[in-house]
Amino acid sequence: MPKTVIKGMARLQATLNGKVQGAQKNWMARLLERVLRRGAQMHLNAGFLEGATTTDGKPMAEIAAYNEFGTEHIPARPFMRNTVAKNQAEWPRLLAASLKVCGGDMEKAIDMTANRIVAQIQHEIETLQDPPLSQSTIDARLRNDKRRGTLKTVNMATAAKPLIDTGHMLNSVGYEVVSD
Repeated sequence: MPKTVIKGMARLQATLNGKVQGAQKNWMARLLERVLRRGAQMHLNAGFLEGATTTDGKPMAEIAAYNEFGTEHIPARPFMRNTVAKNQAEWPRLLAASLKVCGGDMEKAIDMTANRIVAQIQHEIETLQDPPLSQSTIDARLRNDKRRGTLKTVNMATAAKPLIDTGHMLNSVGYEVVSD
């Protein structure tokens, strides 16, 4: 999966500058300078990181890519691209708000922002419904649940969710902050 980069440091600067008045301006200018200097040295990877695997050892990023882009037999279900398209414009404002809450601590602010981005990816995995699963896939899921002994009652709403079978992909979404 490609890395997700929080872009828009100029927008972040404008957002922070627009909210500061009076005596706070000098303090905010120093903070902003420090944040921009530190922020230019960091980037955020969000998605399926190296080391995340299925129970049988396949890289989770590979499974996510099959779902994101499709295969010969699986239609594309672009949850990552949908997440970026729906939320990317919000990320600089989210980072600015996190910086304010964290008192200018860039590492804490990026962690706070990253956790929100992870939640946005997970929300897209949970809510994506199109294209729907084929009936043969739903039937196979139900057979597998029965064989594993996890089929208690048939909840067709859950059984028919395209990106959730075991929940492993959903729970494997993570992030890392990398210093350049």
